[in-house]
Amino acid sequence: MTVHFIGAGPGDPDLITVRGRDLIARCPVCLYAGSLVPKAVVAYAPEGARVIDTASLNLDQIVAEMEAAHAAGLDVARVHSGDPSIYGATAEQFAALEARGIPFEITPGVPAFAAAAARLKVELTVPDVAQTVVLSRLSGRASAMPPAETLEAVAASRGTLALHLAAKQLPRIVAELTPLYGADCPVAVVARATWPDEVIVRGALGDIVERAAPFGVERTALVMVGPALAGCGATTSALYAADHVRHLKPGER
Repeated sequence: MTVHFIGAGPGDPDLITVRGRDLIARCPVCLYAGSLVPKAVVAYAPEGARVIDTASLNLDQIVAEMEAAHAAGLDVARVHSGDPSIYGATAEQFAALEARGIPFEITPGVPAFAAAAARLKVELTVPDVAQTVVLSRLSGRASAMPPAETLEAVAASRGTLALHLAAKQLPRIVAELTPLYGADCPVAVVARATWPDEVIVRGALGDIVERAAPFGVERTALVMVGPALAGCGATTSALYAADHVRHLKPGER
């Protein structure tokens, strides 16, 4: 018996991995975060499967379901939004399973920041513009940020920032990042990327609060900041340059 932590991707059911879909299709127990994972994803579960929305359950109740499945010898699909390694409250579940001797595996998924970049049609690491992507968030009701991880500190590289669940604090983001990036730095607020009700607002630090206000975006959204969001412009990499020396011959790996 194994508990399979599966990244469901950002929202569109087509963006779950083939492995994740196939695991759901063969697990007789499926636990999913219904507030963030669409029902179309868990619809892959086999007929007669025990499918439970864990949105209203606490950690002990979720682990109890896994323990019951373990006792019965039933595999579990534990389906999380995006990728299980980022802001999924998965570490506490891993620890609980390890303490109980219950085996688990992890299947990665498409993270929200990657889906947002795809919808914005941008590369987050543009040569000579930004070569660093910082994934972070701001303090919220669920948990505070570690003291050293202030917004100023995580933005020190001047790279591309992907701030999760931060749209409600957009005025604060603008106030703290404008001295670092400048008022003309591109910003995008991407809410529910790839969902049918997706919202994308683009602007700059100097006007994004005003642009985003009519949409009332507060919760499931990414705030992305950085010069790379403006696109490539005149900058190109050496990778595909005509004079770039390629060490591999065609067909080699």
